[in-house]
Amino acid sequence: MQQPIIRRAGPAEAPRLAELGAATFSETFAHLYPPEDLAAFLAETHTPSAHAAILADARQAVWVALAGEEPVGYAHAGPCELPHPEVTARCLELKRLYVLKPWQGAGVAVRLMDAAMAWMQAAAPPAIYLGVWSENHRAQRFYARYGFGHAGEYEFPVGASRDREYIYKLRPAHRISTSGAS
Repeated sequence: MQQPIIRRAGPAEAPRLAELGAATFSETFAHLYPPEDLAAFLAETHTPSAHAAILADARQAVWVALAGEEPVGYAHAGPCELPHPEVTARCLELKRLYVLKPWQGAGVAVRLMDAAMAWMQAAAPPAIYLGVWSENHRAQRFYARYGFGHAGEYEFPVGASRDREYIYKLRPAHRISTSGAS
């Protein structure tokens, strides 16, 4: 399997990112929700217009992993919107990091994370956060390797369903500089 290329996504990619976002979220979490809740969530968050708005916002960045012409994963970072008392307007958040199942374990997530971390750390925010499902232990271990630790909890809405989500914060001692990511 040849390594996908990682690059910043452009405005024209909103429809493909919407499709990829819906596919990766569904692969990972669809079994948790009633179909109507999943459909409502996807219709709100993974539409071409929702992704176009993200891509048009200079305060946000999206990286896509392409295997040939096919997107197989993506990362999205921007201003932190997590409900944590220490979050300020200058804090940043890794909002999404998803890779299609056939590409998991192939280093794609690491390369996407490195790109997002380099971008966020270059902005020198007072803190970097992310949200992770309380039962996604694999993702929690992945983020811990980057220096993120538990900083709080909140309820993440998916339609009428609510998930227990952990808020992770990058520990200051773990601010690292990644190279080659843009």
